[in-house]
Amino acid sequence: MKATVLGAAGYVGGELLRLALGHPELDVVQATSRRHAGRPVGLVHPHLRHHAGLLFTEPDTLEPVDVLFSALPRGELARVHDRITSAARTVVDLGPDFRDPEGPGGAHYVTGLPELYRSALAGATRISVPGCMATAAAVAIRPLAAAGLTRDDAVVDARTGSSGAGAEPSPATHHPERQHAMRIYKATGHRHEREIARLCGVRARMTVTAVPLVRGVQVVAHLRPPRPVARAEVWSAFRDAYADEPFVRLVAHRSGLHRLPDPQFLCGGNFVDLGFDVDDDGLRVVVVAALDNLVKGAAGGAVQSLNVAQGFEERTGLEFPGLHPV
Repeated sequence: MKATVLGAAGYVGGELLRLALGHPELDVVQATSRRHAGRPVGLVHPHLRHHAGLLFTEPDTLEPVDVLFSALPRGELARVHDRITSAARTVVDLGPDFRDPEGPGGAHYVTGLPELYRSALAGATRISVPGCMATAAAVAIRPLAAAGLTRDDAVVDARTGSSGAGAEPSPATHHPERQHAMRIYKATGHRHEREIARLCGVRARMTVTAVPLVRGVQVVAHLRPPRPVARAEVWSAFRDAYADEPFVRLVAHRSGLHRLPDPQFLCGGNFVDLGFDVDDDGLRVVVVAALDNLVKGAAGGAVQSLNVAQGFEERTGLEFPGLHPV
């Protein structure tokens, strides 16, 4: 399949290029960037220097392709949507423009989260990948909500690394301000709350903290079951939901150094690690989910969704497991 990456100069765009260039079914023919047009992609993404023949191109003239991945900022894809869809048979959007099925154009897009929407993704030609923190929270909460093991609101405490803010610097992402920060930048009313509620069927109350990492998201969800529950019942709910999922790993050990999910071991990988614990009285379940925000939370989720939509083996191009130590 011929592929274009739109908005290829950003961090997510770089991950899309890395994954697509290593995918046996994809042939990247265009990587767009207005600012870097004419320059080799390796000058912006140094880990791709060995692809010396691939140059950034202007986004105004798009080649006809089989699939177009869009890593454009909020509002940009919606503005040029008609032109994009005329150039590509399949569009995979990693931005927020079409995530809401009740929003403009959103009804035409399938949610790009195979763990929850695999059947809907089969044959899909319009795919919208959820936000990275929403992905982690949805994987953590939905099985328990579906099993009736939570009531009231889900309290979601999310931590995110600096790459989630994108490649364009700002005062908040300036290194002297960000290096050692644990900055709570959205204590209430985060925009992902509505997205998590739609994906999980329960209301989410979310707080987001910027932590001193480059990559990584960790979500800690506090759930109140309607009755006392045991660990075995929670294990069963997660196993029923994810036993056959290639990119969900259950990590909930009672001893050892790495007892619950930690995003540091997921850098570059498409896995989401999922763990939990239960209060002694069985009246609170704490679920922990971790992922690489640029891969499973963005580019990897997009490639995984395309694999499902096209009938490719789901792991294709996504086998890298992450690193330890980092």
